[in-house]
Amino acid sequence: MISHLTPQQKATVLVEALPWLERFRNATIVVKFGGNAMVNDALLEAFAADIAYLRLSGLRPVVVHGGGPQISAELQARGLLSEFIGGYRVTTAQTMTVVRDVLVNEVQSQLVQLINQHGDFAVGVSGDEHNLLTAQRRDAVVDGELIDIGFVGDVTQVNPDSLVAIIENGQVPVVSTVALDEVGNLYNVNADTAASAIAVALGAEKFVVLTDVPGLYRNWPDTSDLISQITVSELKQMIGTLETGMVPKMEACLRAVTQGVPEATVVDGRQEHCVLLEVFTDEGVGTMVVSG
Repeated sequence: MISHLTPQQKATVLVEALPWLERFRNATIVVKFGGNAMVNDALLEAFAADIAYLRLSGLRPVVVHGGGPQISAELQARGLLSEFIGGYRVTTAQTMTVVRDVLVNEVQSQLVQLINQHGDFAVGVSGDEHNLLTAQRRDAVVDGELIDIGFVGDVTQVNPDSLVAIIENGQVPVVSTVALDEVGNLYNVNADTAASAIAVALGAEKFVVLTDVPGLYRNWPDTSDLISQITVSELKQMIGTLETGMVPKMEACLRAVTQGVPEATVVDGRQEHCVLLEVFTDEGVGTMVVSG
């Protein structure tokens, strides 16, 4: 909060944002929303305000969300098993029904409602609509062995036409990450990788991923050396040493930048207004991946 600042200090904060407002005006920024921020009311409201602020400041934000905690809670409430193999949720046909219902009717609906408290901006979109996301089935790999994990897929194609139409109408797409394959089977897809693919397809200027840590550390678990910026080549050398939870996020950033997005940043979603801090301050937050 800035209520304790003097009027002069508040003006200084606004002026600091000016060059970033100029740089990112009319730029598409894809934000992957997830982690603890999804289940904390104060962080949810702060995130929604950030997205509305981006839109009102002339940027073109796109939100892509997951929903792991909510899906697990709903499966438990229905007496269904939550099983993970190789970092992926085993997804039966029955589980897939729950996944889509939670993502679209709970998580997406809540995000749209919160963003729209600040204006008629947000529009919910599911990845299985308008040919937005196409997926193919994938297996998990455990000790070198392929294991069938059901209706879990990788995004193979993005058709951004529906998102472009929403953006051109001055609104903010809020995307749930489920997808159809070529014959109409519905799949649960990783939100980090889906968001990365969407950022590439839209030609985004920036890709931001919310995490539950401050960023990428040089020698984890030593937290004394947070990496503020890392090149693609440096990250490729580190990727095999990362903790399991950071791998899909950093791989998503790696793919986005490798395929043309100028910069991708992982930020701590536990920090209120982390998106604004990353976009509109000189220091930024988290770890930024750039080409090189």
